[in-house]
Amino acid sequence: MDDVPLVAMRRSLHALAEGVVSPLRVQATGNEIALQVRPEGFGTPDLPGGGWVGTAGTQLVRVGADGDAKAIAITSLRAAARFVGLDEAAAAALPDDTLEVHAGAALILADVWANGDEALRGLLDGASPADEPAPINLWPEHFDIATELGAGETRATYGISPGDDDHTEPYAYVAPWTAPAETGSATFWNAHGFTGAERPAEDADEILAFFRAARELLTAGGGG
Repeated sequence: MDDVPLVAMRRSLHALAEGVVSPLRVQATGNEIALQVRPEGFGTPDLPGGGWVGTAGTQLVRVGADGDAKAIAITSLRAAARFVGLDEAAAAALPDDTLEVHAGAALILADVWANGDEALRGLLDGASPADEPAPINLWPEHFDIATELGAGETRATYGISPGDDDHTEPYAYVAPWTAPAETGSATFWNAHGFTGAERPAEDADEILAFFRAARELLTAGGGG
């Protein structure tokens, strides 16, 4: 997959997350912005009245309280907002420009989120309450899925990003809350654009092994 359609699809989905899907959850709950991984994409958790909205590939999906699902092709933010039921004033304020979509890129990003979600769940499996594990959320601002784990100087954010201004490809990352003693491209803590470690987001087992290696370093001596 060429980086160009991957980046374009990521930006289109990111715009939907920030401009439509998360605001729809805020409208339904009053304050909750976090999203979650859904089959072939992402969406809201189940809404207070039942149902959810989100994406599946290059489609926008609206599931009613009775489980009835409807879908339309992703076109513009304004059309998406009206389809999911966002307040009309908020929908009218959104751009009506057609978003760039690529089916292959959408599937790649969906796989990244699914593998990342599986790895994060594996990381949290059996975690001690003393480590204060945080829920796994897909955050609309940075468009990554992440959790937090650890106490004191061992606490870190563990996540998977579909890419950003510094990364054209998806990647897994660990961002310690206390900066490691040694950082840089030749160290474990090799992240570009932030303090932490990053690795390619490949399969769930490799992502989980990376998370566990970072966890071991942090608990052994604050980052190594």
